[in-house]
Amino acid sequence: MVMIMYLRIRDLREDSDLTQQEVAEYLLCDQSLYSKYERGERALPMELAVKLAQYYKVSVDYLVGLTNVKSPYPPK
Repeated sequence: MVMIMYLRIRDLREDSDLTQQEVAEYLLCDQSLYSKYERGERALPMELAVKLAQYYKVSVDYLVGLTNVKSPYPPK
């Protein structure tokens, strides 16, 4: 399941026609660190997973592979 997350964050970035640099800037990290997240060489911190889910308008459950439904949960 963990590997799914790394594939999904890469696929979401590519589907959005974004570079790793652009996403890294949004996350306030450098591109080389973000690249390691996409390759699964570094664990993606939960707060960054939440930021990515919000950025791509998907649920964290989708990012981590618990569901194949992309839509985020409705706000409370």
